[in-house]
Amino acid sequence: MAEAVRVTALSGIPHGFMTRLGGQSTGLVGGLQCGFGAGDDPAAVAANRREAADAVLPGAPLLGLHQVHSADVVTVTDLWDDDHRPTADALVTDRPGVILGIVTADCAPVLFADRQAGIAGAAHAGWRGAHSGVLEATLEAMERLGARRPRMVAAIGPTIAQASYEVDDAFRDQFGPSAEKCFAPGKPGHWQFDLPAYVAGRLRQAGVGAVEDCALDTYALPEQFYSFRRATHRAEPNYGRQLSLIAVA
Repeated sequence: MAEAVRVTALSGIPHGFMTRLGGQSTGLVGGLQCGFGAGDDPAAVAANRREAADAVLPGAPLLGLHQVHSADVVTVTDLWDDDHRPTADALVTDRPGVILGIVTADCAPVLFADRQAGIAGAAHAGWRGAHSGVLEATLEAMERLGARRPRMVAAIGPTIAQASYEVDDAFRDQFGPSAEKCFAPGKPGHWQFDLPAYVAGRLRQAGVGAVEDCALDTYALPEQFYSFRRATHRAEPNYGRQLSLIAVA
């Protein structure tokens, strides 16, 4: 049976950060594998995505994206099917009864809401997307629909944590002084990067009213979550993706 992590910041709003528990996928990506690039059985992926969506808002349509680590945002007005997903890394909508979904496997899934305005958003924020402005672009798209940043809440879902995320000097050099606190010294020439803290910092700096981090490490919890970096370290040929969902009730 599908399992969703829910957060206080989004209480009363249909949402969920799905784990890998449940689902119909088997083998290396066994469980509730919801990504299209995992070499998985398409029928199992479709069934898993429906199971995940029904755990958030039963029977509602689920809209996803072809994600590419960009800062591009789609404002949902019409529905599309999985074979016609737009290329972007965030979605926003004021349309009730439509589920917004993004997949991740270490990157930060961020769910947004302005309850008063009836507007929701979802963003895929790996370090590339966050660094290039996908979070701020999502906020701007929500504002164009009538949301206001002081009223917004943002929840950061299961993400690779600092203890599991080793990077080198060249990686760190891409970030400015404002991100220094997100890097802890590691072995010579290396650092431990705190992606959730970096995402939270950008959200707060952008004026989001409340930010909550669920503080779950995808790398360190293999029974609950898929992880790109864990699969890479294990020399596994592929990896699964978990789905994060939100809707305007």
